[in-house]
Amino acid sequence: MSQKKHLFAFSALSASYFAHIGFFNPYLPLWLKEQGFSLLAISVLTSVQSATRLFAPYVWGSLSDRTGERVRLLRYGATAALLLSLGLWFDGGGVLLFVVLLLMFSHTSGMMPMSEAALAHLVSQGGAFDAKRYGRVRLWGSLGFLVTVVAAGFWFERFGLVHFPAWTLGTLAAVALSAWMLPDFREPAHAAEDQPGVWPVLRQPPVRWFFAAVFFHVLAHIFIYIFFSLYLDSLGYSKTVIGLLWALSVVIEIGWFFTQGRWLPLFSLSGWLVLAAALMALRMGLTAGLPLVMPVLLLAQALHAITFAAHHTVCIAMLSHHFPGRLRGRGQALYTVVGYGLPGVVGGLGGGLLSSAFGLSSVFWLSSVCAAVACLCALRARAFAPVRAAAG
Repeated sequence: MSQKKHLFAFSALSASYFAHIGFFNPYLPLWLKEQGFSLLAISVLTSVQSATRLFAPYVWGSLSDRTGERVRLLRYGATAALLLSLGLWFDGGGVLLFVVLLLMFSHTSGMMPMSEAALAHLVSQGGAFDAKRYGRVRLWGSLGFLVTVVAAGFWFERFGLVHFPAWTLGTLAAVALSAWMLPDFREPAHAAEDQPGVWPVLRQPPVRWFFAAVFFHVLAHIFIYIFFSLYLDSLGYSKTVIGLLWALSVVIEIGWFFTQGRWLPLFSLSGWLVLAAALMALRMGLTAGLPLVMPVLLLAQALHAITFAAHHTVCIAMLSHHFPGRLRGRGQALYTVVGYGLPGVVGGLGGGLLSSAFGLSSVFWLSSVCAAVACLCALRARAFAPVRAAAG
């Protein structure tokens, strides 16, 4: 299969996976609210996804590094998650829902690290990460997210959230189908003595500061994923408007992914980390302080191009640089654990307690503070030798 067809297959997987995320993550809190769960219970249940990211990605990443069978593991994970999602159709209370989400997320949480590792390998040339080709694949994920976040908003506004389990089943079916369409290739084996271990890499100062910056930056973002829809709902925004506000950020994100090969070489990758964190602090301050001023809220959402899209590509490029070869799967897994697992648990549970005591706006003020800390960590990472993405 030609490389162009390989990239098309990964585009399909990205589109379907993020189409699932595009409806599931924004509307899961609202569905749980309609099921009668308290704000604290919603925080716990939505944190299950992040909890699985504490262990599942590294388990899957280590297995894929050892075997080279990333595609077959992706197929298994997607199919298992599809079957497990049937549990959402049963009304078994909070305990059953917790178990179903735990098992389902244990399989889906490892999919993106393995897919990103395989894709990063595919788009790297001579050891240099090609941001342009990566962006042209990743933008299909953003398009998938955009379609479902808007369509689900309209659907749930008109028909209610009773169809949430059906949306889950349908989108996971698309993920499973696209996983089975991937080319069935196995990465060649590498001699163990030719590959450094993970811990020596983690002990390097620029890598430590990079992961510290990632932790606090994504912690700032986690509050959006868990509490943004609830926050807007509490302010009186309709589900349609909520969906459109999510969609705006994704449209901006798509534009960035399409053109990022032109912009990323302007600064070092660590320089982009600094800029993304600084703008994230501004974005969350605007969201917390002026949520009823629509132009300000639109501006805050537009900053998503840098605070998420640029930040994500920069992280993938830096991981590809620091964790080459058969370390790639574990590097991506560590990124998921440190960047999404730990912040997700801390942000979900901590944000639930904070919002219960001081209101939902308080979590966005805290988010702004976390982004400021991320900016300081990124400045420390920037003090070391810069790494640049390939121009496109």
